[in-house]
Amino acid sequence: MKTPDTQHILIDLQYLPSLEFFTCVLNFDEIVLESNEYFAKQSYRNRCYLKGSNKVEMLTIPVIDGNKKILMKDVEIDYSQRWETIHWRTMNAAYGKSPFFEYFADYFQAVYDKKPKFLWDLNYSFLTICLKLLKVDKTIRQTDFYQKEVNEGVFDARSLINAKKDYKSNDFYQAVAYQQNFGNDFVPNLSIIDLLFCRGNQSLEILKKSSTI
Repeated sequence: MKTPDTQHILIDLQYLPSLEFFTCVLNFDEIVLESNEYFAKQSYRNRCYLKGSNKVEMLTIPVIDGNKKILMKDVEIDYSQRWETIHWRTMNAAYGKSPFFEYFADYFQAVYDKKPKFLWDLNYSFLTICLKLLKVDKTIRQTDFYQKEVNEGVFDARSLINAKKDYKSNDFYQAVAYQQNFGNDFVPNLSIIDLLFCRGNQSLEILKKSSTI
């Protein structure tokens, strides 16, 4: 896929983003996160997918007043459901025996333990951790206000990476198989933690091979 000749990408902030997200943002020097959009239900903003022993697991963060029109930066997490314990147990069950889990797990557990009030802060922490583990240095900033039409020189990827759409519809990402847990059937475009825990320091190279931009 060809993108405009630009160094900036505008994109929504997601929960432990998919490989499609990372193959896209790797090609830009600056990541601009859209903080002034309205929260969208049933989206990657509060869900991710992992490979479990018997199926692909969907992990969803419950939020407060998710049915109302709330700016993404103002969405509060609902901790009454103890979702963070469930998510962490699911990750341990899925990746506890993976080659790189013991090296990376503490970074992620520390964020869950802090229990950030806002979904934005949780997602931002995880994004910066994932980029650090990938050894990728990017300038990251968030929007000051919402613009329907973006400025020249910015690639608008907002809502293009969508949990309800097949990743093939965007052509950012082509599946490059790597060794996953639980059987030989490769599942593409899972959360970045699947790649990090399974392949570790090979993850960035696999992402580069997966990018069509």
